[in-house]
Amino acid sequence: MESDSPSRVFPSQPPEILPPERPDARSGAPGNRAVDFDQQEQLRAVRSREFGQRSRSGPRSWAHAPATYLLVGLNCMVFLAMLAAHVSFLNPTRAQLLFWGANNPELILGADQWWRIVTAMFVHVGIWHLASNMWCLWNLGLLGEPLLGPWGVFTAYILSGAAGNLLSMGVSQAFHSPDSVGVGASGAVFGLAGVLIILLKSPRLPIPPKERAGLRRYVIYFAAINFVIGFGSLVVPTGIRIDNMAHLGGFLGGILFALPLIPQLGSSRPQFLARRRVAIAMVSGILVLFAFYLSTVGILR
Repeated sequence: MESDSPSRVFPSQPPEILPPERPDARSGAPGNRAVDFDQQEQLRAVRSREFGQRSRSGPRSWAHAPATYLLVGLNCMVFLAMLAAHVSFLNPTRAQLLFWGANNPELILGADQWWRIVTAMFVHVGIWHLASNMWCLWNLGLLGEPLLGPWGVFTAYILSGAAGNLLSMGVSQAFHSPDSVGVGASGAVFGLAGVLIILLKSPRLPIPPKERAGLRRYVIYFAAINFVIGFGSLVVPTGIRIDNMAHLGGFLGGILFALPLIPQLGSSRPQFLARRRVAIAMVSGILVLFAFYLSTVGILR
């Protein structure tokens, strides 16, 4: 049986999801459905396979997937800044990771350094850790940005990463490991996978059913394989510490983010954006409540 190559599992370009235009009820002019976020040029480039290349009308625009580019760029910039500060290229020390913003229950709950919940998702343990996470982020981001829009991808990344870091912190406290250190974008990446698994299930998306099912299946494969690798490392020691709770928390955060969006996937842009604000507020509220629980009345305190 032919195995799935990385290029098949994660397409190098987003799927063809250019929605059919429909007349605007007020003006009679062609209108746009919610998924395009007024970026018809982006989706035309996707359909014509010009994504990431020079178009006929001029140089390519970075606006094709700005949130994905920005997030990958921020992660790489943090890594370059660490190298400039003489942090190891392959194996940073615990002290160095903490200095650059790693997740640590003792410092977050004991010293109120809650900013670490966010900064930890931009710090990595060496070049290989960064490269693997950025490859996954790049491919999932290119797939998700035409569906969520740039702001949707950016907030899904931040909220999912925060969910993963909070769950990791809580479990570390529960098992009396307040000095644990966690870093990496993988929780946020799992969150984007969770979002896509939910949204690609919807028949409201203007994607042919067979293609939509194939894309969803590949995202499920990605999540399942990485969960198996992560939890398998608990049974078969590999010498590499994998923060499974960050992965799980990020994945659940992504699912929570996506669920309110489903009813408005095929609606007008204002309706979809309003529902996206609801999703952001809902997940943010849940995370704030969970953080409050951990810091004040939770049994993990």
